[in-house]
Amino acid sequence: MSEKITVGEAIARTLEQYEVAAMYGIISIHNLPIADAVGQRGAIRFVPARGEAGAVTMADAHGRFSGLGVALTSTGAGAGNAVGAMIEALNANTPLLHITGQVEKAYLDADAGFIHETKDQLGFLRACSKQAYRVNSPEQAVAVIQRAIKEAQTVPCGPVAVEIPIDIQNSLVPANLVGQAIQPPALPAANPAAVERLYQQVKQAKRPLLWVGGGALACREAVKQLADAGVVVMSSTHGRGILPDSHPRSLRAFHNSPSVEAILKQCDLTLVAGSRLRSNETRTWTLPLPRPLVQIDIDPAAANRNYVADEQVNGDCGALLSALAARLAPGEKVNAEWDAEIAQAVQQAEAALRQQSGEYAKLNDAIAAALPADGLLVRDITVSGSVWGSRLFRAIAPLCNIHSLAGAIGMGLPMAIGTAIANPQRKVVGLVGDGGLALGLGELATMAQEQANITLLIMNDGGYGVMRGIQDKYFAGRQYYNDLHTPAFCQVAEAMGLKAWKVSDAAQFSGVLAEAINYPGPSVVEVDMKSVGPLTFAGPPQKLY
Repeated sequence: MSEKITVGEAIARTLEQYEVAAMYGIISIHNLPIADAVGQRGAIRFVPARGEAGAVTMADAHGRFSGLGVALTSTGAGAGNAVGAMIEALNANTPLLHITGQVEKAYLDADAGFIHETKDQLGFLRACSKQAYRVNSPEQAVAVIQRAIKEAQTVPCGPVAVEIPIDIQNSLVPANLVGQAIQPPALPAANPAAVERLYQQVKQAKRPLLWVGGGALACREAVKQLADAGVVVMSSTHGRGILPDSHPRSLRAFHNSPSVEAILKQCDLTLVAGSRLRSNETRTWTLPLPRPLVQIDIDPAAANRNYVADEQVNGDCGALLSALAARLAPGEKVNAEWDAEIAQAVQQAEAALRQQSGEYAKLNDAIAAALPADGLLVRDITVSGSVWGSRLFRAIAPLCNIHSLAGAIGMGLPMAIGTAIANPQRKVVGLVGDGGLALGLGELATMAQEQANITLLIMNDGGYGVMRGIQDKYFAGRQYYNDLHTPAFCQVAEAMGLKAWKVSDAAQFSGVLAEAINYPGPSVVEVDMKSVGPLTFAGPPQKLY
């Protein structure tokens, strides 16, 4: 007779087949069979978050690096708490598996008042996921998990949710139902005719522009080859580092800089590779992009989503850009005069941003000086992240500046935790504001318990700095509801066993940041912005109404 195991153990074994290293979650009466199996087997690290939103956000960050993040949440309100984090993962196209429980199958959809029951849990999971599934029988559980992982890892990737009734989790199934990991479908090879058209367009252009986004994160070498050949490169904020800032033809992510816009006006071809051309990077799609505009994306639905393209090329950015780069000779499009204009435009854009950042440009430089070359910045949606963290802080490789693409606050700390656990040999700086941190202050305990190698930089301005800037610009300076009572963060950190520093003068930035970043394990630096000086967020580039 074949070995019998619980569905919970079958799921744990399945995740091991996919080389899952960490699972983030909160245990519950409606997921304990899975958590118990993970604990008994000891092959997967379980990270106990303090909230479901934090757990899924940690898994999101982990999945951006590992290729699959895994989160385990409770049923009903517990699964509902994860919705915002799932929306973020959907925006970021993160390969993520969200496993949640369900009430016993006999009471499903019966509106019986069973503990943790909620109306149409599968419906709201579908609304915030790439796909969502329900396991209907014990024998089906492994197959559904494998299908969900395949869906999550199929480009364009995204979060997939699976709900499993608690009685099914406890049921026994044959151990041989656990099979080998199923790989996602291979990415398509480059179409030779499409490559030829791209090559002819680049060859005929005098000043071609390549705009890269998150869909081109794996195209580092090809993008560098194209830049070396003379193509100027702009990136989305998510795509920063695909071409290092130091490259002479990198326009970085200075989309809304007048000097860089002057460069764009001189270009005579735009190749958009794997980018949605988001509203905040295109002045709500009013930024003129050079024509002809060719859009390269593996998702057919991306065509003409925001800008009407002159040509759409459906295919894998990696294959197409690599094939295109191979056709161009080194330096084929290089023009010394054009390079000088590019360098001047970038210098002017950075100088303007430094001026806007004021004293906080020194903080940017202090982090850059102390953080190792392979170190990572994870930033929340906060005034510091939006002003200097997004574009001034150096980017030398893809995924070295992680942030919320959906624009929600409160994700910085759990993202930093997931990033640190996914990259145990690399130092992480988490950049958060006091307002955003308040949404998940409890995750400081997770950071301490897991001994995550993070220096958490808390920019404390006593409220919502981004909102102050918007209200000042669009509401005649009227300021309402943006002041917040904040705790003494250093004391909170120390109460949790964390090393902490407080900075109240810009002259302290270099010394304190060097000490904190070099401190092994988790630490906290609180910046008293009211003492250091103001940092003004100018608001979105377009009027709100």
